[in-house]
Amino acid sequence: MAKVVLQREVAREFAQGETEFEITAADVRQLIRLLELKFPGIRDRLSERTAVAIDGEIFQDPLLQSIDEHSEVYFLPAIEGG
Repeated sequence: MAKVVLQREVAREFAQGETEFEITAADVRQLIRLLELKFPGIRDRLSERTAVAIDGEIFQDPLLQSIDEHSEVYFLPAIEGG
């Protein structure tokens, strides 16, 4: 199972403050669907203003990025350019 880490603010709002989970998913899209089943409403929050880091590489448009069973997936605040 992949290690999944949520931003503290998102964890407080949707997951009773729990920031880390172990989840099996083939890609980020499936991972978000699984999180939505567990925490209704989180999908919209993660779909906006969020970047995803998988094994240390940050993706701004990550939905089809694959996730290995030993991956570490971090949901991060999106980096905005100016």
